[in-house]
Amino acid sequence: MTPTPTCPVASTSTAGFERHPQGGDPALPVHRGGVVVGTRAYGGDTMTNEMYAASAPADAGAPSDVAEFGGEARSALQRLVGREDVDFRDGQLDAITALVRDRSRVLVVQRTGWGKSAVYFVATALRRAQGAGPTVIISPLLALMRDQIAAAERAGIHAVTMNSANAQDWDDVRAALAADSVDVLLVSPERLNNPRFRDEQLPDLARRCGLLVVDEAHCVSDWGHDFRPDYRRIRDLLEDLPADIPVLATTATANQRVVTDVVEQLGVGGREVLTVRGGLARDSLRLGVLSSMSPEQRLGWLLAHLDELPGSGIVYALTVSAAEEVAAALAEAGHRVASYTGRTDPADRERLEAQLRDNEVKALVATSALGMGFDKPDLGFVVHLGAPSSPVAYYQQVGRAGRATERADVLLLPGPEDKDIWLYFASVSMPRQEQADAVLTALAEAGRPLSTAAIETIVDVRRTRLELLLKVLDVDGAVTRVQGGWASTGQPWTYDAERYGRVAQSRKDEQQLMIDYERTSECRMAFLQRTLDDDTAVPCGRCDSCAGPWYATDVPDTVVGAARQRLARVGVDLDPRAQWPTGMDRLGVPVKGKISPDEALSSGRALARLSDLGWGQRLREVLREDAPASPELLRACVGVLAEWGWSQRPVGIVAAPSRRHPQLVQSLAQGLSEIGRLPFLGTLDLVHGGPTGEPGGNSAFRLAGVWERLGVGPDLASALAQSRGPVLLVDDLVSSRWTLTVAGRELRRAGVDEVLPFALAVDG
Repeated sequence: MTPTPTCPVASTSTAGFERHPQGGDPALPVHRGGVVVGTRAYGGDTMTNEMYAASAPADAGAPSDVAEFGGEARSALQRLVGREDVDFRDGQLDAITALVRDRSRVLVVQRTGWGKSAVYFVATALRRAQGAGPTVIISPLLALMRDQIAAAERAGIHAVTMNSANAQDWDDVRAALAADSVDVLLVSPERLNNPRFRDEQLPDLARRCGLLVVDEAHCVSDWGHDFRPDYRRIRDLLEDLPADIPVLATTATANQRVVTDVVEQLGVGGREVLTVRGGLARDSLRLGVLSSMSPEQRLGWLLAHLDELPGSGIVYALTVSAAEEVAAALAEAGHRVASYTGRTDPADRERLEAQLRDNEVKALVATSALGMGFDKPDLGFVVHLGAPSSPVAYYQQVGRAGRATERADVLLLPGPEDKDIWLYFASVSMPRQEQADAVLTALAEAGRPLSTAAIETIVDVRRTRLELLLKVLDVDGAVTRVQGGWASTGQPWTYDAERYGRVAQSRKDEQQLMIDYERTSECRMAFLQRTLDDDTAVPCGRCDSCAGPWYATDVPDTVVGAARQRLARVGVDLDPRAQWPTGMDRLGVPVKGKISPDEALSSGRALARLSDLGWGQRLREVLREDAPASPELLRACVGVLAEWGWSQRPVGIVAAPSRRHPQLVQSLAQGLSEIGRLPFLGTLDLVHGGPTGEPGGNSAFRLAGVWERLGVGPDLASALAQSRGPVLLVDDLVSSRWTLTVAGRELRRAGVDEVLPFALAVDG
């Protein structure tokens, strides 16, 4: 049984090959375990099931004659594509020859659309014809797997996957692998460390696979723009791989530093690595930058000019909230768009990808969740509303466009908030020594496996950072993932401060290069090529530096006004915490399970998220210092309160104590009190100095840091006793929501019927 494909890949369409003058539609043999069981004709809708034996026996070797092998490879290519008028592009046959004939290790660094998938699909067909086992492709994204499976099936290659989204099919996949009826198995790097897969499936696959493919191989490198710790497990896999199993690594985005790092890891055991590298210039792309624009001008430009861009494409935003906000604004203005982010449901992702491929939408407004692997050769444009943190990452995303079109437009609209966003993402990408030491000590002292949730009650590390840290420690051999969580291996581990310092400095340098790209008067394509160490860089003659602006630069006042009005909208839901973190008794906090209804907050509201394009940017400035709330800020907050829709109007206002913004919070609460004609009941007390710790830690420690640190003083208690009904609780910045939760609990315990939380900003 072939499991339902759960994920897409680079297409094996003729866009990846050179075309011969003659045509033709030969039938493609379908191999299963060295036996051709059917043919698929690509000139029409026919399928034949006549079975015949494969010409090569199971132990057949690769032909020694170069010309003979080239002919066989070319025939395999033509069968796979279903045309006789295609031939290899420069470098493709070299890579295939090294893999199939020489059983070598190969790194292919070629631009998107060059045809990297052609290399591993042709090599797979030839290796399977020799009787070899299935190709194993390590692929980083579910979306990438979906494309790869679809492309393989179009080529008559039986491809399956084992990932978190198709667990119900794993038994069928295992049975198909055991029967040798699978040509290609796709797995994520994280799957390599799944205890059951690692122990039961991986040893057999490593022994008999015909080809190992590491897709998006820049993820192997610390220096890569999308470093994934689990990719470093591949080095361990390579050490255990039989010497005669060829290995292919592919990427479209790697500078020389990344290439050197990947080659070093591929060459473990002293193996030589052939690098096939081509020029990265894309003749179809026209690059441009629209700089020095306010948020409303950037959104206004899109509102006015989106439909002027060719075909359909992608509008990238740096944050989820920005993507959703821009998509909503464009949709309200009548544009056919939708948002696509890490929060998008997997089923909706497939639907949205299909709509973009079929040109049913003008654009998807997306985060980097729509990146590697999305395959639409005729993608007409890529617009960035906010700049990625490096030219390498930028090139990777714009490379999605113009693969099979004469022209594709690429525009960057950077924003002043970009640097803050870069800083945030950089802060969570590398481990900290004190946190690593604390995790290792906790596991060693426990003497047994600990779940991630249990570790959180021992070490103050936020969940996302903790998971990354555990992966790094696992790859380095200091911890291991087992049933029930994580365990210490007892092996010594040293924090490589020099290495992480070099990586951090490299990323700062790349951020500066991105700013240089925005400001350069040189050819933009050549600039990107040079940052990728492409020595073929020459002026492209098409970008706005070479040929002048080819895009509209005006933003009509009416559109700017509409954008300003849209970005001025305020109001974000604040969902109350429903459950206490597990294991709080370890931190001296005697709570567990669900939060009691008579101690819980009600649903609340905030003015905006800090990542929002409109008020989010203004609130960043407001929170940089402590000053009384401005009339404009008060008016915006009143707008949120006016649209709240509470079942009963508050009877009074209470301020949460703030050590960073006491003037701001006090003036905000009192100002809302005066405007809304609600009594200001007072401010909660800071007990024993108030909450401890800094924002950014994990849920358990944030709760412990605020537990019993807020109190209802006598004056506030007296005011509350005279005001029966809901109370509006006002705060400045919400991150973990535990300060509000504990403050609300104290108010409820003091007799308040309902607590309605309100904050200026949500950090996230």
